[in-house]
Amino acid sequence: MNRYEPQGVMTEARPPRKRRVWLWAIIVGFLAALLFGAIWAFPIAAFITKGFPPPMPTVVSTANATFEEWMPLIEVVGSLKPVRGADLSVEVPGIVDEVAFDSGGDVNAGARLIRLRDNDDVAKLNTLEAARDLAQTNYNRDEAQLARQLIAKAQFDVTAANLKSLQAQVAEQQAVIAKKTLRAPFAGHLGIRAVNTGQYISPGTPIVTLQALDPIYLDFNLPQQTLQQIKVGQEVSVKVDTYPQTTFTGRISTIDPKVDPATRNVAVRATLPNRDRKLLPGMFATADITTGTPQRYITLPQTAITFNPYGNMVYVVSEGTDATGKPALVAKQTVVTTGQTRGDQIAVLSGLKEGDQVVSDGQTKLQNAAAVTVNNAIQPSNEPNPQPRER
Repeated sequence: MNRYEPQGVMTEARPPRKRRVWLWAIIVGFLAALLFGAIWAFPIAAFITKGFPPPMPTVVSTANATFEEWMPLIEVVGSLKPVRGADLSVEVPGIVDEVAFDSGGDVNAGARLIRLRDNDDVAKLNTLEAARDLAQTNYNRDEAQLARQLIAKAQFDVTAANLKSLQAQVAEQQAVIAKKTLRAPFAGHLGIRAVNTGQYISPGTPIVTLQALDPIYLDFNLPQQTLQQIKVGQEVSVKVDTYPQTTFTGRISTIDPKVDPATRNVAVRATLPNRDRKLLPGMFATADITTGTPQRYITLPQTAITFNPYGNMVYVVSEGTDATGKPALVAKQTVVTTGQTRGDQIAVLSGLKEGDQVVSDGQTKLQNAAAVTVNNAIQPSNEPNPQPRER
């Protein structure tokens, strides 16, 4: 209580100093906000009344829808395989005594390639042949005596059995010796020699590869829905990346009589002449199978198509008006039905007519009925048979 105030009179307590400062700050901020709003209210209202400026037209590239003749083709990929091919090896172990071929040579069927050391086996064969000859002599003598009934039939049977046993042993030993010599099972072209004279080899050791290269097979798979379009004898055009400028021609020789239930594909084999031996087994190849007469389709670059789950679309450029009502080029969405592809091109079956100007690049920036500016200084690739370019 203030000592200058009369006794018994109650006075109202003043708010603290901090509380008064915050109160004044709130009042001043409120007045400033009112003043700022009053200053900018009229310009903002005028801007809203006038409207936003129209967006700038989107720059795009275009291509004209034109008719082109397409040869109906089935494009496949496959692998080249030899008509006959094998990696040769021996059946028995031994030391190489002779190598009778050169790497990369041609051999005829039955030609000797290598021979293993067989001295012990030949000596054993000579012993068995001597015993067989003696058994043959005994057999002839007993046979003559049996005819005169000088010996019992049982004794003759023993002599005959002994001869047959020795003949079988001789044949067995001859087979063992034959396994010591490796011969070409068919005529073909040899690869790189993998063994040398004096080397010990075991059964299954690779000796050399032998491949019959002319003709050569191309094996590939086709989906079951294309079976009605192919037949034995149909022409196939084959290309390999080793010779990009060369096309090899062959014909379908075999169509598998069953469809793979896992993939629903059927195996097909084509036979190609290979006199120059440019095609080698194991090469990757692409092939085109002609399936009919030429067809006329409206053709566009594949970049012009916007692929969607609910339908494929293109943007067709035509005369129209922009957002302000002024004349301008406008891109409108059009649903199309697409067909086969050929290189960078795609066939359009319906939805367009010849001469339509279609956006080929820049459609990702567009909305339906958007104003556009055409700039065709740079065009996307539109080649039916594109080739890689070397830098």
